Amino acid sequence: MNAVKAAAFDLDDTLLRDDLTISAETVRVFRQLRDQGFVFVAASGRTLMSMKPFVDALGCVSLCIGANGALIWDPADGRVLHRETFSVDLCHEIARFGNEFGCYQQTYSDDRFYFNEVSDYSRRYAAMASLPGECVGDLAQFIREPRSKILMMSDEDTVARMLALGQQRFAGRASVTCSKPYFLEFNPLRATKGIALEKTAALLGLKPENFAVFGDSLNDLPMLRIAGLSVAVANARPEVIAGCDQVCLSNNEDGVARFLEQYLAEVPQQEVQA
Repeated sequence: MNAVKAAAFDLDDTLLRDDLTISAETVRVFRQLRDQGFVFVAASGRTLMSMKPFVDALGCVSLCIGANGALIWDPADGRVLHRETFSVDLCHEIARFGNEFGCYQQTYSDDRFYFNEVSDYSRRYAAMASLPGECVGDLAQFIREPRSKILMMSDEDTVARMLALGQQRFAGRASVTCSKPYFLEFNPLRATKGIALEKTAALLGLKPENFAVFGDSLNDLPMLRIAGLSVAVANARPEVIAGCDQVCLSNNEDGVARFLEQYLAEVPQQEVQA
């Protein structure tokens, strides 16, 4: 019998509206619940500095999961508590896989991204993530130290083909997933939001069963599957909706905040089952 004491939520297309804002109402609800002892964890494919403006705006997040689970960090002081990385050789192999499809690719440090070619993808990503970027050419030539994430972008059909092939080729060596239909994301094998949520829960003195988890896409599934309560936003991918316990309003309707406010008001904590 485990009460829901915390929430873990994705950012893009889950908590953030399509215009990449967080409503004043969501901030109000989250802070009110925090003041009542509820715990919040942000869990995103974004890197640390790309998450920071949103976490700061909420002002009530205890810990953050970044880069699809490759990073766990404390927003109070910016300390990275856990980091997963690829070996340099595996980074090169992944980059060469992207080269086979001639697709856009990028990798990261904590405060910037490095990309292989100037394009609409690089410009849109810089605007979306509010991160500085640097064009470095072929990532297989550029990468000289372990990295936590490599992101590729292409049209949806190409990404779907690459996802299936990438999961097969890198099985047992890398986590390959999507957070948007035109994103293909490579992380270290143990860098998933599910594994990171287990670690984060332990750091907070909780269990995954104590969490209500909110998401919209494939990279959210590992943490949704281990949650005490899994909730898909209405705009989520169909396979995510099918795998969740409940569905809330969309990201543009403050679905996460509205669900939590109503759910916790209607169901006494001692009666919330894991």
